[in-house]
Amino acid sequence: MVDRVLFVCHANLCRSPMAEYLARRLLAGQPVVVSSAGTDAVDGLPMHPYAAEVATWAGGDPTGFRTRRLRGEHLVGATLVLAATRRQRSVCTALAPAALHRTFTLRQFARLAEAADAADPADDAVADPTDGPVRAAVRAAARARGRLQPATPDADDLVDPIGGTAADFRRCAEEIERSLRPLAALIGTAG
Repeated sequence: MVDRVLFVCHANLCRSPMAEYLARRLLAGQPVVVSSAGTDAVDGLPMHPYAAEVATWAGGDPTGFRTRRLRGEHLVGATLVLAATRRQRSVCTALAPAALHRTFTLRQFARLAEAADAADPADDAVADPTDGPVRAAVRAAARARGRLQPATPDADDLVDPIGGTAADFRRCAEEIERSLRPLAALIGTAG
């Protein structure tokens, strides 16, 4: 069974495409399909040029990338949904309430993944042997939720670089990659 990770931002032009391409690089070799969408995206646009530079740096070819507007079926089919902001996380859970337990902001999930223990024996009672590593990582992160103090509201939001310079996009990509590393490590441990 292949797990699916969906990244969500506002327009699917900058943050979620950069996260998609960076995650593909970091999760190479894992049975994971990575995609992205935007809560307010216009279908069919190319990625922002500065985001495309990041995607190319990550080893991808962004020429065929096209934006897509977030739909309920994207959320229902995702094993893990990672939104750029709390607002976008709320839009996701309003659109597909059943996805609530597997929808986080990217930065929130990074904190949980850092605190998680994928090999927790308490998970054995609920584990399904056919589950992939992302499902196991989501369960481990959910268990870690109770061990962490709540973060300040702004700690969960990833700043949108739209309208900024190439350096702003690179800074955003660095933050995305920092947030993806604990996810990749947890998935690697869970798989």
